[in-house]
Amino acid sequence: MAIRVFFLALLLLASPALQVVRCEVDPDSEIAEAAEDSGLGIVGDDVQDFGEGPLTSAPGIETIYVFPDNPGKLVRAGEDTQLLVGLSNEGDASVNVLAIRSTLHLPFDHRMLVQNLTLQEFYNASVPVSAQASFPYIFAVSKFLQPGSFDLVAMIFYEVDQQPYQSVFYNGTIEVVESGGFLSGESVFLIALGVALLVFLGLWVYGQLQQLTKKTKRTTKVEVGTATTDSSLDEWLQGTSLDQSKSKKKK
Repeated sequence: MAIRVFFLALLLLASPALQVVRCEVDPDSEIAEAAEDSGLGIVGDDVQDFGEGPLTSAPGIETIYVFPDNPGKLVRAGEDTQLLVGLSNEGDASVNVLAIRSTLHLPFDHRMLVQNLTLQEFYNASVPVSAQASFPYIFAVSKFLQPGSFDLVAMIFYEVDQQPYQSVFYNGTIEVVESGGFLSGESVFLIALGVALLVFLGLWVYGQLQQLTKKTKRTTKVEVGTATTDSSLDEWLQGTSLDQSKSKKKK
């Protein structure tokens, strides 16, 4: 099992063009190129049933996934996200791949459905016995979705001997972030808050310097020197008792 998973991982990593690829394990098995014989159709957010009642995984079918160039599993709201699924057929019959679909849920309760994501159909895509193949899946969450952590459940639907099956190849958390430019709304808010704090600090320092300057200007200098007598004042004092006392002191 570990060897098969290893080959599937190599298969996914060797598929940068996001096309269906074949990898032959048994040299006696007949393998056709699914990329040449299959078409890819993208439907909207419709939910399509591939069988009556809940479907299970077929015996001998193993799956693996990878987010190409996106190890952090970041999904930008309103933008396409690529996901590759690898399928290994170790059963007794060829597998006809029908479609891939996924749903978005709240992380604390999977019964709370957030969004039915894209249903992506395949035509004439098959995986022979003892072979592996990788299939691309492109989905987009709503551009109005609030950024945060959500649980993504992705399923691949297929038929074996005209019997429908499904395998859940991914059931885990993704991080939805805002679409657009380099800066998110939260980053812009933090930057604006930092600038406002710097402006407030600058105004406070400027006010303190202004108060210090005013106190310095209010301080007066006291000079000690010889007092002088105004001559006009002496004219007013002529003939008074104060003028006579001054005359006596001069004598």
